[in-house]
Amino acid sequence: MASEWDWESGKGLLGIDDPAEWDAAFERGEQHLGTAAIGLAFQCSLDEASPRIVRAMQLPDRDERGFAFTAAGTVARLNGELTPELYSALRAVGHRGLAETAVDDTLTFVPFRDLPPWFKWRKIASKVQDKLKTWRLEFTYTVSDAWKALRRRR
Repeated sequence: MASEWDWESGKGLLGIDDPAEWDAAFERGEQHLGTAAIGLAFQCSLDEASPRIVRAMQLPDRDERGFAFTAAGTVARLNGELTPELYSALRAVGHRGLAETAVDDTLTFVPFRDLPPWFKWRKIASKVQDKLKTWRLEFTYTVSDAWKALRRRR
């Protein structure tokens, strides 16, 4: 099926189902490897896709690295777990930049009990931050409403 995979334009790479073809394209220095990593996330097992996604996270092209992180999030959504290598790669980048959505997907779709310690802390910290933002907004709205009520009484 290699004829369906156009490495130059990226056409058809979301359907790639052959990790060996991805490896060969990586060795050749082809374009659109991040896009193909998403295809592997959809078409292959977690164990087959994981090392290729991790390699794609190191690509020099920022857009293709972004697609690799999308692939990591996709794997978390589809499998409800990640490999230790993917957890490590996401943790190395942190909960920012290109990895933010992939980390969020991991925190959403992987059961809390199955998360490594850093991800558990990240999930707890995220919940605390959300609650603090909610309280701040509620306080701001309350003060604003009280101020408006006082101004109407004058």
